Amino acid sequence: MVTVTHPRAHALAARFEPLRHLGPNWYATVMGTAIVANAGAGLPFRVPGLQAVWALSLAMLTVLVAARAAHWRHHRDQARAHLMDPGVAPFYGCMSMAFLAVGIGTLTVGKDVIGEGAAVPLAWVLYGIGTATGLVVAVGIPYLMVVRHQVAPGTASPVWLLPVVAPMVSATLGALLVPHLPAGQPREAMLLASYAMFGMSLLAVMVLLPLVFARLVHQGPLPLALTPALFLVLGPLGQSTTAVNKLADVAPGSIDTTYAGGLSAFAVIYGVPVMGFALMWLALATAMVVRAVRSGMPFAMTWWAFTFPVGTCVTGAEGLAHHTGLDAFTWLAYGLYALLAAAWLVAGAHTVRGLVSGKLLAAPR
Repeated sequence: MVTVTHPRAHALAARFEPLRHLGPNWYATVMGTAIVANAGAGLPFRVPGLQAVWALSLAMLTVLVAARAAHWRHHRDQARAHLMDPGVAPFYGCMSMAFLAVGIGTLTVGKDVIGEGAAVPLAWVLYGIGTATGLVVAVGIPYLMVVRHQVAPGTASPVWLLPVVAPMVSATLGALLVPHLPAGQPREAMLLASYAMFGMSLLAVMVLLPLVFARLVHQGPLPLALTPALFLVLGPLGQSTTAVNKLADVAPGSIDTTYAGGLSAFAVIYGVPVMGFALMWLALATAMVVRAVRSGMPFAMTWWAFTFPVGTCVTGAEGLAHHTGLDAFTWLAYGLYALLAAAWLVAGAHTVRGLVSGKLLAAPR
């Protein structure tokens, strides 16, 4: 029997062929762009252009969601292959964090563009989508790794952290939404739910991070193109510090004053040591990247790991500066933000160049 394919089907398939290898890792571009606006909004001085950066992140998210929907519709076999690939599946955590990062920017920067009346409902929508998908991914991807993926011993990667970090970002956006809830039970429930997501993410990271370091010690440096992924470890460190500080800000008026005071103290007691470890890891990861660059590290989408994780350290330092009053944390935020801005410009320029040339959407080698 001969199957005849309609010419329109051929044309449609050809139209969406460039999207065949568009993976969930592309959501990292949205995260990396949104954090530039989010982190800049917390600095003591006014950073020009933040509204434009937030608008760009929202536009990127909209386009990418449409492109990924087309990918699932027209290249379902490839989409399923991504889910079954232990090296690609963890990037589904980026999808959730992209929605949440843009949601945070909507309340901190976007309200100056679209007005608070539109910003708050939009932030709620982004929070709902990001949190729901994040919780599914936080459970679903580890489940696939256990029962479906073929993971060889000693192959742990910093990428494994991505699915379990998303609830930590939900905790941060949840803190920003607490004041927009009625006083009493709704605020307290939102506050404690955010702490619960902070806890589930933190404990999951504590399980995975030793595996990542053990892989480095026993197997040696990561492949050159994957080396920037070492910066992903900064994500849960900076984001958890940011979360506890943002939650402490809204604890008064949301929970009993006894607990509110304790949560404010916890923000500093937890945040300072974690920020210290983040700076140590930043130095280690930077040394490994310098080594990889000297060995000819090529551009890859992993370069976006230089953006969002560093940005969370900026917001973490800003929170500690607010709660301790120390200028040292403010200057730390300045320095890290300069690093973030430079990394975003470099990664963005290479990404645009790769899109124009078609290399970034080509089949992986």
